Amino acid sequence: MFKHKDQRVGVFIDTQNMYYSARNLFKRKVNFKNIVEDAVAGRKLIRATAYVVSTEGGANEPFFEALEKAGIEARRKPLMEYLSGHKKADWDVGLAIDVVQMLDTLDVVVIVSGDGDFQPLANYIQSRGRMVEVMAFGKTTSSKLADMVNDFIDLSENKRRYLIGPKLEVKNEKNTPSEKSSSTENIPEDVAPKENEDLGETGDSFFMKLEDNISNQEESRTRRLEF
Repeated sequence: MFKHKDQRVGVFIDTQNMYYSARNLFKRKVNFKNIVEDAVAGRKLIRATAYVVSTEGGANEPFFEALEKAGIEARRKPLMEYLSGHKKADWDVGLAIDVVQMLDTLDVVVIVSGDGDFQPLANYIQSRGRMVEVMAFGKTTSSKLADMVNDFIDLSENKRRYLIGPKLEVKNEKNTPSEKSSSTENIPEDVAPKENEDLGETGDSFFMKLEDNISNQEESRTRRLEF
């Protein structure tokens, strides 16, 4: 796809999808800073936004601060708990609304997610004469979404650039890499204490608590991969 420096770019990051994809496939974290840099590709960045679920106690504040230092706006939403006992953490609608509202100021929309639920959004963006690009891990990306967009970048093809830190210890893993994932958690290299240093207990607490709080039914629905 032809890219030129005058194109206005918006980057929209589905952090849950990215986190679970990287964890299930590689047991690693994601380098958001490098993803945004390559999403912009020398063009005009209008806004880069990461959609994140907040946990109680402020355990994820270092993650939010690191995003902001990397020039990425963090949109926060609290974990929702219903009377049935089910807990939900879903930013899909919020992300889509932000894209629609910003579309008049953008030439290119970059969706950092492999979620097939974004197909209608991608179709709408293209119907408005804008281009859609997707960056995600190939094995956890909807093939229909990848086929319909103007450009698809498989992050798995350059793991050294898009992954960071030592392998995560994943206990009681229920998913296989082929299943849909949801989330991300990583401090970019230049704002971490050391290059490629793991966030440790503090950094992991954000997503581990989130994952533990989501019911099995909701987790299953969230991780469904459409082909």
